[in-house]
Amino acid sequence: MAVKYLIVLFASQLAGEALALATNAPIPGPVIGMAFLFFGLVVRGSDSEGLDSTVRGLLDNLGLLFVPAGVGVMVHLPRLGAEYPAITAALVLGTAITIAVTGLVMAGMMRVLDKGKTP
Repeated sequence: MAVKYLIVLFASQLAGEALALATNAPIPGPVIGMAFLFFGLVVRGSDSEGLDSTVRGLLDNLGLLFVPAGVGVMVHLPRLGAEYPAITAALVLGTAITIAVTGLVMAGMMRVLDKGKTP
């Protein structure tokens, strides 16, 4: 992994975080940073080989990033047990809403694409 490509990734995240804090946006800073990176790659026209290999290296080790989250769950297990109805409802409703919205968007996109076809 090249350090300059890690700097590009972290700078994108930092810019997104700064914008989110400055504007009190309801969107997390890293998501805004990912959008910055995406639009930067669109403007550029492609990604570089170094950025691709850096991202693949991070993705190959993504499982390591879940260790702190797992430890946090174990530390707060009594609290999770006390609030399991709300957590379960949020997970079930969030999943159902996501599936429904994805299906509606897909159906809409299929209609749009079908209209564009010429026999």
